[in-house]
Amino acid sequence: MDIRFSLVLPREALSVPVIRQVLGDALRTLGADEEGVTDILVAISEACTNVVDHAAHTDSYEVVVCINDRQCLVTVLDSGNGFDPAVLGPLPDRLDDETGRGIELMRALVDDVAFEDGAEGGTVVHLHKKLGWRGDPPLAHAS
Repeated sequence: MDIRFSLVLPREALSVPVIRQVLGDALRTLGADEEGVTDILVAISEACTNVVDHAAHTDSYEVVVCINDRQCLVTVLDSGNGFDPAVLGPLPDRLDDETGRGIELMRALVDDVAFEDGAEGGTVVHLHKKLGWRGDPPLAHAS
């Protein structure tokens, strides 16, 4: 069984903690282990913060989540300017530099990160994370 939901969020900083709360509550309620939940939440925060900071020419963006007994798939879609992830430079040299680390963090925290051009412009970010479970999770018994 797949559990799917989507949220259309304003391109404002307030939207980042909202998606973190909704996704975190869903994963914890379903019995996902805390390490996996934390990794996914940091990755989704980075993806959504990139939209808020860089997706000019759009007022909103969408986050689509699919959770099943094996994995969590998150897709973040915006209709902003888009970018080519292949031309990203190296990580900033200074340890205190807060910018430019989001994509590397996403890559380090989830099993797969993919970027593509959106159908109407903008960027689509796909995050895939295999899930571990606590005890006897409710999702394991869903049919």
